[in-house]
Amino acid sequence: MAQLRFYAKRLFDGQNFIDDQVLTITNGIISAIDSNTNDVDIKATGLVVPGYIDLQVNGGGGVLFNDSPSVDKLKTIMTAHAKFGTTAMMPTLITDKIAVMVQAADAVAQAIVAKVSGIIGIHFEGPHLSLAKKGTHCAELIRPISELEWQVLSRQDIGQVMVTLAPETVSPTDITRMVKLGIKVCLGHTNANFATAQQAVDAGATGFTHLFNAMSPLQGREPGVVGCALLNDHTQAGLIVDGHHVDFASCKLAIKTKPAGGIFLVTDAMPPVGTDMKEFPLYDKTVYVENGKLTSTTGELAGSSLDMATAVKNTHLSLKIPLDESLRMASLYPAQYLYANQPLIRGQLKVGMQADMVILNENFSVAETWIGGEII
Repeated sequence: MAQLRFYAKRLFDGQNFIDDQVLTITNGIISAIDSNTNDVDIKATGLVVPGYIDLQVNGGGGVLFNDSPSVDKLKTIMTAHAKFGTTAMMPTLITDKIAVMVQAADAVAQAIVAKVSGIIGIHFEGPHLSLAKKGTHCAELIRPISELEWQVLSRQDIGQVMVTLAPETVSPTDITRMVKLGIKVCLGHTNANFATAQQAVDAGATGFTHLFNAMSPLQGREPGVVGCALLNDHTQAGLIVDGHHVDFASCKLAIKTKPAGGIFLVTDAMPPVGTDMKEFPLYDKTVYVENGKLTSTTGELAGSSLDMATAVKNTHLSLKIPLDESLRMASLYPAQYLYANQPLIRGQLKVGMQADMVILNENFSVAETWIGGEII
């Protein structure tokens, strides 16, 4: 039995800040927490917080998940994001051919069997989207759902599954079918009116992908998908707090409007994260990186170069959200979304939880990342 005594000078356990705590980690799980600082193996002098959970990661470390998905590519992406505090992620496949969807599912299944740290499932962002709100997704690959997609979505070996779809292209019956399969259905890249979005929520959709971006806006006489996201208290939405995708005032409004836990942080990260890349190919276009903003040849935003540590820092310092809530938006709230109605194993540092931890410096940068009680 592998056991480790880990001393945290200051600990945020997901609810409270506590000083001088010792976590006993047994086989990767927190088995006890006490204040006996004798006989410790590791001493952490920075702030120890729950590991960040990113539900929308297209790439990192110079790799795009869509490009020949494999276990090695997943390891590269995960390693890049772990440097910034991500301890669990949903590799995200943007709209692509069915063969690439199968390849991506196979890679995730193999990574889970191989116990690759941090890979907990897969997020299919598309291909069942709105052409009007496709963003940088390839119009030629956007299509109705078919039996081939159902075969991929029905797999039981790929961990937790998320699907981003436009409700005007997928029926409420099919959304309910996905939910019954255990899939987390999110609305995104959609030009639906409020009524259509609400039908999807009533059918079981519980999430909204990168709130405000690539969705019909809130207006006085037509609330749109944004209005549906803000009105339904039981739903949760991902938010990209990079200063490029959403104005900080709109971010504040969403957080103020939704109940606590209703907004979680995502990166929508692309290959440049963890690199000094200035451009990369996407479909038949080129994406350029300038001052942290990713713009494709045709002018639209193409994901982000955001990492979770910066997202937390921006939320706390630029949005003026208290640090404890900013940290929950990166850890507890995405865990609650992904594992609704299941016992949580991530998102907090408490007895029975996986020892996924981040040690932060005074400027909220990451000093160390631990997954399952092992330093990464």
